[in-house]
Amino acid sequence: MSEKNNIVELFGKNVFTVGKMKERLPKEVFEEVMNIASFGGELSRETADIVAKAMKEWAIENGATHYSHWFQPLTGTTAEKHDSFITHPNEDGNIIMEFKGKELIKGESDASSFPSGGLRATFEARGYTAWDITSPAFLKEDATGTILCIPTAFCSYKGEALDKKTPLLRSMQAINEQGLRIVKLFGNKDAKKVVASVGAEQEYFLVDRELYLKRPDLIYTGRTLIGAAAPKGQEMDDHYYGCIRERIGAFMKDVNVELWKLGVTAKTQHNEAAPAQHEIAPIYETANVATDHNQIIMETLRKVAERHDLTCLLHEKPFMGVNGSGKHNNWSLNTDNGMNLLDPGESPNENIQFLFVLACIMKAVDKHADLLRQSASDVGNDHRLGADEAPPAIISMFLGEQIEDVIKQLVETGEATHCKSSATLETGVSSLPELLIDPTDRNRTSPFAFTGNKFEFRMVGSADSIGDPNVILNTIVAESFCEAADRLEKAENFDEEVHDIIKEYMTEHQRIIFNGNNYAPEWVDEAERRGLPNLRTMLDAVDTLTTDKSIALFEKFGIFTKAELESRKDVLYETYSKTINIEANCIIEMIRRQIIPAEISYMKEIAKTVKNGEEAGIELKTPRVLLRKVSILVDELTDSVDRLEGYLDEARMTKNHKEQAFLYRDNVKAKMEQVRFYADDLEKITDKAYWPIPTYGDLLFEV
Repeated sequence: MSEKNNIVELFGKNVFTVGKMKERLPKEVFEEVMNIASFGGELSRETADIVAKAMKEWAIENGATHYSHWFQPLTGTTAEKHDSFITHPNEDGNIIMEFKGKELIKGESDASSFPSGGLRATFEARGYTAWDITSPAFLKEDATGTILCIPTAFCSYKGEALDKKTPLLRSMQAINEQGLRIVKLFGNKDAKKVVASVGAEQEYFLVDRELYLKRPDLIYTGRTLIGAAAPKGQEMDDHYYGCIRERIGAFMKDVNVELWKLGVTAKTQHNEAAPAQHEIAPIYETANVATDHNQIIMETLRKVAERHDLTCLLHEKPFMGVNGSGKHNNWSLNTDNGMNLLDPGESPNENIQFLFVLACIMKAVDKHADLLRQSASDVGNDHRLGADEAPPAIISMFLGEQIEDVIKQLVETGEATHCKSSATLETGVSSLPELLIDPTDRNRTSPFAFTGNKFEFRMVGSADSIGDPNVILNTIVAESFCEAADRLEKAENFDEEVHDIIKEYMTEHQRIIFNGNNYAPEWVDEAERRGLPNLRTMLDAVDTLTTDKSIALFEKFGIFTKAELESRKDVLYETYSKTINIEANCIIEMIRRQIIPAEISYMKEIAKTVKNGEEAGIELKTPRVLLRKVSILVDELTDSVDRLEGYLDEARMTKNHKEQAFLYRDNVKAKMEQVRFYADDLEKITDKAYWPIPTYGDLLFEV
């Protein structure tokens, strides 16, 4: 078997793994690094120098010429600045290759050119990157060369978090501290750590690159701003899990190779529901490594797609009328000695620790449903959430029949004496084996679903960093654990207090449980009766970051300061406005420079046909009717673009970021939809030879 196909030899080839550190570092240095990675602390300068030297030598052996502090600013993507290992020539004129501990641990970047929400002004440029010792360094290979990438946090000169990673690491620290209190109270004295584990399923579209380059809207915005539906969409359900086409299979094979080399545990791949839509899913990892790896997955999908003359679209809704793309964030809690806190066991009614943890999570999700909703908010996700393809904007929990029945018993009687057991599947075919049925079904419409030993947060958008939702999940559960642990540590009778907390939390927060159809319009009314928040759009959710409740939560656990929260809120409003502004500019340009000129040419051709008919003494009714239809629609389209431009000018002149964002949503975005309506109607009656851009049929089925 060639190295390219030998996963065992391939996996982690371009990663400075624990195994490579163990081989290259003195024993005492290795142990110091591992201890700090597990339990915190600071490397000594001497140790940092030794680690940096070993890392540099490994990187150079594998062709690296530069290193980079790889970080995740508030753009939601990654950033990197490359520095070569060259320092200065020696006396003989030979180049010296150096990489010191101080360069490994700390870097500096311009902090004023990234989104900061006012934390950094243009004249306050200094920002720092700090090595995340818990996430392994890796080699990035592309046309630039081989670059040693060191995962880092990014903060301002004054220490404010300017990235996605810093608050995530803070939240992991919080859930570790509070989770340890819980497991030790329940008798697990050997546990030294509680870790949030995450596996993020990634959905994406692939389109032919040549066609992509003919669509300005895809190039500038990542989605189609105009486009009529193709004759066929996904209604036959034949693409979902269907046979993977050769061209796509070759792409997926190369993606797997690149990811395995980078230590990313790419495991599952398949066709998704919509034409040209696919999914990749890794195995679970610690939350910060999973977040790093998800960024690597998105970058790799884009990069490898170009090699195959494809383009990867990660926008949540690149095509109207077919399913958009999400990113299911699977989250669980585990101890370092092998305990999954969300494993109910065979008899969940008897698993008191599981029921206690579940009760705390119910409380956390109900109390902070607004924050959880906000964590899945972005401009693209507004096109997806609430449609019959993704959960609604209402947060609820699916627990399944078995767990719901146990909770019902506890709430009504204070005791859970039994639970529904698994049954055997009867297929009616004697040659098929007997299959044990899970005690509960799955619910793909739920935004926050319990799936056996983890929760699946299904609302996250496909282009988003998973850093934000995991910060929220870790923090709100840490708060719930903290409040419960405070009571348990003071309790005179531990067992009675555990029982009281479980019953109290489940009774007070049972409204968050919904096992039904989240797509049903009746659920919206029912959720309102229950008092659950329904934050329909991204902008409706932004202010949840700075409520008194939220500020108190984040400051209590040192996740965000009030200033950091205010800055993020400002960044979100500004990002929304900029995104819609780009989309509006793009659709105006496409209509005026492509669609209308094409329609004028088409009308000339029709008019010529009508005239030729008249000269021949033939009354051509169809061309006359068609000419009139096209002419009316072109006039309507032109007027709608003029109106859009007026609303766009008004929004641009507004200085307040929040007011501006709402103008873009309520006025500009609404007018863009009107423009699209007329353009799509024109596409349906225009000769394909005259339509200037690839259609949905071209994009979705020519891959």
